[in-house]
Amino acid sequence: MLMKILLIAYEFPPSHSPQSLRWAYLARSLAIRGHQLDVLTAHLGQDPTGLPGLPDSIRIHRTFAGPLRGSLAAARDSRHRPIGENTASKGTWMQSASSRIQATAATLLFPDIRGEWLPWGKRKLGELLDTIAPDVVISSHEPATTLELGLMAQARGCHWIADLGDPVLAPYTPRRWKDRAFELEARVCRQADHLLLTTHNTAELLKSRHGRMRGMTIIPQGFSAREATSPLPPVEMDSDLLELLYTGRFYEFRRPDALLDAIANVPGVRLNVASVAPPDKLIRFSERYPDRVRLLGFLAHRDALGIQRRANVLVNIANADPTQIPGKAFEYLGSQRPILHLGGDGDAVGSLLKERKRGWTIANDKASIESWLLWALAAKHSGRLDSGLNLDIDSVAEYDWDALAERVEHIAMEFLIPR
Repeated sequence: MLMKILLIAYEFPPSHSPQSLRWAYLARSLAIRGHQLDVLTAHLGQDPTGLPGLPDSIRIHRTFAGPLRGSLAAARDSRHRPIGENTASKGTWMQSASSRIQATAATLLFPDIRGEWLPWGKRKLGELLDTIAPDVVISSHEPATTLELGLMAQARGCHWIADLGDPVLAPYTPRRWKDRAFELEARVCRQADHLLLTTHNTAELLKSRHGRMRGMTIIPQGFSAREATSPLPPVEMDSDLLELLYTGRFYEFRRPDALLDAIANVPGVRLNVASVAPPDKLIRFSERYPDRVRLLGFLAHRDALGIQRRANVLVNIANADPTQIPGKAFEYLGSQRPILHLGGDGDAVGSLLKERKRGWTIANDKASIESWLLWALAAKHSGRLDSGLNLDIDSVAEYDWDALAERVEHIAMEFLIPR
C-alpha cells in the first residue's frame, strides 16, 4: 500500500541543520519505497553542496520565509559560503547587523525568528491540502511553527504525526515563551495521532509533564550506510599524532574549554574542528598552538562524514539537556570510529556508548581529559586504541536511516488500515 505523505519541515535541504538532514534521509528512503512525498518548507537560500541527493519524485514546495529570513535568502541565492570558510573570523558589519535585527525580532516572534514563516506556511498548507489530499501529514519540529501548522492540518481532518526532535519546552526556551511552549507541547501531546521522539528520556519527560501514554515511538537520529562509500575529502591525518575530530556547531552549553586546556599539556595530540563558527577561544587557541588545533571551517555534509572515517577518535560534548542526543553522535556511530563523550555520565549519549561499546565517557574537566589523552596516545602507538570496543557497522544497523524510515512507514500505514 502506497501513501501520499505531506511533510511540513521548515528545516529541509539546502539547510544543513540536524533536523533538515533527518528528514532529507527519511524522505529519501520513503520515496525510494514508492510513497509520494510532498514537502512544505521555507525558502532559505542556502548552498546544497554535499547534502544527500533526493529523488526527483519528491515534490518540494518552497514559500517565502518571512520579511527577515526571506531577505537573507535572497542575498544568499547570489553567493554561497565556500567549503572550508571560517565565517567566525570574517564577520562583516552586514552579518553583525543582520544578527542583531534577527535577535530583536525573535523577542516578538514565537518560538524565535522562524515564527515569521507562519502566515506564508499556513496559506500554502491550505492549498496543498486541497490539491494533494494527503493520507498522512508529518510535522518536523523544530521550529514549533511546524507543529502549529500540523494542528491546522489535523483540524482539516488529516491524520497527523508530530516528530519532536526536541521537547517544545526545552532548557534553552526563552523565559518569555516558556508558558506558550508548555501549552503548545501539551496540546500536541493531547491531539497528535502519533508522536515520534528521538530518545526514551524525552518520552518519559512528556509522560511526566502531560500524561501522554499512547502513540509514542522512538525514532532516533541515524546515519546513512549509503554515504559510507562516498569519496574521502582531501584532508590528511598524521599517523604520528592522536587525531581527534569534532564536527558541528558549538553552543553556550557545549564548550571546548577543558579539552583545549588539556590538549595544551599533551604533545602529540591534535584536535581537528569542522565547524562553521567556532568559539573565539578556540580560534585564539589555534593561533597560539597551530600544531594542536586545526580549524577546517565549514565542510559539506558528505565531506564531514568522510573525514570522520579518517580520525582516530571523534569528540562529542554533552548537551545541557540530558534527554537529548545530538545528531552527530549517530553520524559518529556510522563512521566506525570510537567516540569520546565529555561530561554527562549517565545521559542519553553516555548510556548509548556504554551499551554499544562504541567509546568512552569522561568528566568534562582538564584533569580527567588530560589523563585520558595520555592513555589514548599510548594506546594508539601500541595498537590498542580500539581494543575492547565493538565498531562493527552491523552492531548499529537499526540506526541506519533506511531502517528508521521503514519504522516510520509502518506507523503511517496504520492510519490507512480499516478498523
